[in-house]
Amino acid sequence: MTVLDAVAAQATLVPTPNVDSQPRRYADFDTFCDALDYAAKGVLGFNFHDPRGNLARVYPYSELRDDALVAARKLIALGVAPGDRVALVAETGPDFAAIFCGAMYAGAWPVPLPLPTSFGGKENYIDQLAVQLGSSDPMMLIYPDEIAEMAAAAAARQGCNGISWSEFHAGIAADTALPTPDPDAISYLQYSSGSTRFPHGVAVTHRALLANLAGHSHGMKIADPDRAVSWLPWYHDMGLVGCFLSPIANGVSVDYIKTEDFARRPLAWLDMISRNPGTTLSYSPTFGYDICARRISSQTNVADRFDLSRWRVAGNGADMIRPDVMQNFVNAFAEAGFRADAFLPSYGLAEATLGVTIMPPGEGIRVELVAEERLSGTPRDLSRPARYRAMVNCGVPVLGMELAIRGEAGNDLPHHHIGKVWCKGSSVMHSYFRDPDSTAACMVDGWLDTGDMGYVDEGGYLFIVGRAKDMIIINGKNHWPQDIEWAVEQLPGFHQGDIAAFSVETESGEEAPAVLVHCRVSDPAERIKLRDQIRDKVRSITGMNCVVELVPPRTLPRTSSGKLSRAKAKKQYLAGEIAPYRLAA
Repeated sequence: MTVLDAVAAQATLVPTPNVDSQPRRYADFDTFCDALDYAAKGVLGFNFHDPRGNLARVYPYSELRDDALVAARKLIALGVAPGDRVALVAETGPDFAAIFCGAMYAGAWPVPLPLPTSFGGKENYIDQLAVQLGSSDPMMLIYPDEIAEMAAAAAARQGCNGISWSEFHAGIAADTALPTPDPDAISYLQYSSGSTRFPHGVAVTHRALLANLAGHSHGMKIADPDRAVSWLPWYHDMGLVGCFLSPIANGVSVDYIKTEDFARRPLAWLDMISRNPGTTLSYSPTFGYDICARRISSQTNVADRFDLSRWRVAGNGADMIRPDVMQNFVNAFAEAGFRADAFLPSYGLAEATLGVTIMPPGEGIRVELVAEERLSGTPRDLSRPARYRAMVNCGVPVLGMELAIRGEAGNDLPHHHIGKVWCKGSSVMHSYFRDPDSTAACMVDGWLDTGDMGYVDEGGYLFIVGRAKDMIIINGKNHWPQDIEWAVEQLPGFHQGDIAAFSVETESGEEAPAVLVHCRVSDPAERIKLRDQIRDKVRSITGMNCVVELVPPRTLPRTSSGKLSRAKAKKQYLAGEIAPYRLAA
């Protein structure tokens, strides 16, 4: 096809509409198969866009269901039975969508796995796939043709069948009846973004999935003419559940741009939102908003390019929400019609299917300043000025979810007291796949220990402080790595994700904070100066000396969703796998 042919073909495409031809149902189905059956009777669907944000493929839910039923019978012809796992590399497009849903129709458990990223390299990707394949024990791994060599190597290492998209589509469909979906059967297996070396496969039933999807629609107050726009990866719970499964069950059309295309051209995301004639629902972690704000020059007239006035829900989740980044986004795009009250902070995790809390639409970001002594758990040193940290309100529990804040002894804590965040409800996971010990460690009488720290106010609104496992405890005082990282980011030349903070044992046997920092300075004298600046900055936060290591750019490890992995950074640093620049004393 020539360039002119491609342009002509694109011009003839008509996106699926914002309003369906049948009444909206708010995920009130017994199984996800029932949800797709209903969606297929309407006119809504997925719309896939090229790297520049131009419409490239229209995929109505009716076509998705037809393809999924064919995929189900092809899986059965390959020997797949109910309860078997089918691993899929989660490329944003019709192939993954159809086979994922087809596995559900066949009674199997689809297992979405990540695409390769720009960091880590070929061997690391093969290792990651192999580890997750070993954990999920699938009958097969199905993958895009473009990564056949790497994916096939991972499948071979685990002794499972490797099949490319094209090989799967060329297969024969069995002429057989499909099993009747069971609401209490497992619908899919989800690996959390941090699951690399020791993965936990989260088993989610159809009943739990539909309960959480109903929580999305009621929490966001979905109504006509809402339309979703997304660049989030489908192997991450926010992308898979929130931006792939939820629109089907709640009657919303979606515009997609691939994650890798967003990374290259983040403003294409805002271009797509600007072209939506209806109202927009679109989610992103903090770093997505940060990237867009950084890409806009102060000399650019954003009103000439963008129209963000109909962006009704600008969701924020998947990592710590930073009010300074959100304010920078408002400053950058207010002239294009973006309203600060469109921000919708939320909190969730794969073990709760996705959403635990969500801010009521229209309330925007609410911030509380929390004194250092509340975060540290010790009285303030009166010789030092009082310090505060801005905490973002993450909203109220979604439909069917309860919250509790508990102390170390398991006791419930009163309002505004920081403790472990626990949740209980109809969308909490069934279990960790084949890992009863880990399941028992975080599930007690139906309550899920999220591993996060936070508090609730008198209105039941949740504030997240950080991950309990990331907390740095030195001399009995708590230090949150986010505070240290944010402080260093305020120095010139640093971006979000350039710094990893954790504790290490010094030569004297004492614990001290360590900070790994991406260094883009080549001059040795300037590196020493930078190290000393960072050391002073951290001392001002913690009151103690720290270990500062400057490392080459792109060194710090990421999770599969692109977030900084402090635990992995610490492990690699202590194992000598991260090589810092050598500086004079």
